[in-house]
Amino acid sequence: MDFSVPEVNKILGNIKNWDNLTNQFQSFKNISLDSRTILNRELFIAIKGTNFDGHNFLNEVIKKGVKAVVIKEGMQNLLPYKFPFWTVPDTLEAFQKLALFKRRKLNIPVVGITGSVGKTTTKEMMGEVLKQLGKIKLSQLNFNNEIGVGLTILDSDFKDKTLILEMGMRGLGQIENLSKFSEPDIAVITNIGSSHIGILGSKENITYAKCEITKHLNPKGVVIIPANDLFLEETLKRNWNGRIIKVDLLDKNQKAQSLNKTNLQGFYNRSNNSVIIEDKIFEISFQGFHNAFNFLFVYAVAKELGIKFKDTNKFNFVSLNGRNKILKSKKTTIYDETYNASPESVKACINNLLDNPNNHFLIFGSMQELGNKSQKYHKDLFELIDRSDIKKCIFICDKNDEIYYADYLKKSTKFLFLNEINKVGETINKYTKMGDFILIKGSRCWHLEKVIKSID
Repeated sequence: MDFSVPEVNKILGNIKNWDNLTNQFQSFKNISLDSRTILNRELFIAIKGTNFDGHNFLNEVIKKGVKAVVIKEGMQNLLPYKFPFWTVPDTLEAFQKLALFKRRKLNIPVVGITGSVGKTTTKEMMGEVLKQLGKIKLSQLNFNNEIGVGLTILDSDFKDKTLILEMGMRGLGQIENLSKFSEPDIAVITNIGSSHIGILGSKENITYAKCEITKHLNPKGVVIIPANDLFLEETLKRNWNGRIIKVDLLDKNQKAQSLNKTNLQGFYNRSNNSVIIEDKIFEISFQGFHNAFNFLFVYAVAKELGIKFKDTNKFNFVSLNGRNKILKSKKTTIYDETYNASPESVKACINNLLDNPNNHFLIFGSMQELGNKSQKYHKDLFELIDRSDIKKCIFICDKNDEIYYADYLKKSTKFLFLNEINKVGETINKYTKMGDFILIKGSRCWHLEKVIKSID
């Protein structure tokens, strides 16, 4: 979708040196922030980030044939004489305004997904299921911040039937901003957990932050949330007057006595990893109760968008690196959950591990961004591990944490401590035998994916 000069003028104010455009009916095929990949028919916006400043690359993009640029006020001296440009107080805000302009022009349903854990898995499952509608555009990689969400919107086109946006945050006000320039029609809050509690201070603040997704939600839209989180429900109702769908997952054996007409309920069958929803059966390739719960959000969105399901349905989802990946080594089955870790996601992955037969082992990298709650959350998980039939847990942490937790766990024989990952493989190999299961889970800083190749 092209951006014409009059359209950009309407959003950012009048272009300077317009009469020096080689084509005064100029339009731009897209918006670019990257001098390395920009094409000559794109409009370059010079954004200043933590580690870069687009204004430093203006000469480079001009040499590539770019016809005009958007720069911050006061940076005009970096441009050649009479080169066409727009000036704005904030180039990031200008980028987001143009993303919003395109979002409105697309005129397709937009789904915004946020939550402490499960966002990416839910997004990927949703993209696969919604393919029944046609071409679907969804956030790639970790494009879930103020730049990534905008790039996803700008990368969509008129062939797309639905736009699925993952929305992350590290502080109050950030999701409200993402909502402002994406204007979702459907909002999904997967859960309220402890991720970033070290930054936000409390689960109450995390809840407020997640509910910001409704600030610019279509008034005729809907918010889909997990049932039985009363504080989330109360906080949401203070911010949102529209429809709310609450989803709930129970064990299949609870079906007869647990029907609740106010919630969208699913019933999980662990034996074949299937979910029954509204008398329809869904076999899904991602294992575990937590993934079945995430599928309920997918079902709710699909239903909102008019998808009709068969009585029996089967979905084979593609695992992303470090998430829901099951690998076979020489003698063991490895659950690769190395991408990141929070208390809730670690617990969910442990429960999934324990559903399997044979011996269970855990490689656990310490969790980050938990602030003064860090010791409490780690201790809670250690108690869960100690009560379980996990044979050994290799805990990777810094030296100070090792001293503290080794003393706390001195009565247990299940735990081994390492301060770096180089010896993880050879250590776990001493304890495992043919047919055993290993879960690898930890915060991103540990890069635990690197240990996989050294496990027998």
